[in-house]
Amino acid sequence: MAELDTSGGGKKKGPGVKKGKKLSTRIDLTPMVDLGFLLITFFMFTTTLAKPKTMEINMPYKDPLMKDEEKNKIKNSVALTVLLSKSHRIYYYEGIGDDPNKQPDYKSTTFNQKNGIRDEIIAKKKMVDDLKRSGALTAKDNMTVLIKPDTTSTYSDLVNILDEMNINDIRVYAIIDISGVEQDNIKATEVANGIK
Repeated sequence: MAELDTSGGGKKKGPGVKKGKKLSTRIDLTPMVDLGFLLITFFMFTTTLAKPKTMEINMPYKDPLMKDEEKNKIKNSVALTVLLSKSHRIYYYEGIGDDPNKQPDYKSTTFNQKNGIRDEIIAKKKMVDDLKRSGALTAKDNMTVLIKPDTTSTYSDLVNILDEMNINDIRVYAIIDISGVEQDNIKATEVANGIK
């Protein structure tokens, strides 16, 4: 807001009259200071509301009484191995595939809502719960998902499968390296099904 300083002298007409003072302008910055404080307050308030979003990962419980060789032991009946491949394809098999005499039965799926990996995870979780109820498994035997991304898979596929673990409340899962045998089996499955 600008103000004119009108103090002191007006113009008088006639001889011998002194020339009047020039009027000076003064800018009042009080409203600008108020606006500045309002903006500072607004930005401080909005930045405290913007919190970083992170994904929670449940870490395994360390049982001090359990022996070292038993800690990493996974039963085939509770394990589901998920192999992430190119073009958002997912290959999976039940168990951990540690028997060299018996090849796992590779099945293929995608992240689709119907007949996707979520349906397979739910079916495996139900099967593990049924085995617990029948007494074939103990209460400590939880469903375990082994996630093995291939070199041709994308980062978004890994994030999507981690989301599936969170959605389906899978508490025990691990991201591990894919073996050369599994990569060869994926290629053989793709060739047999005509997938490029």
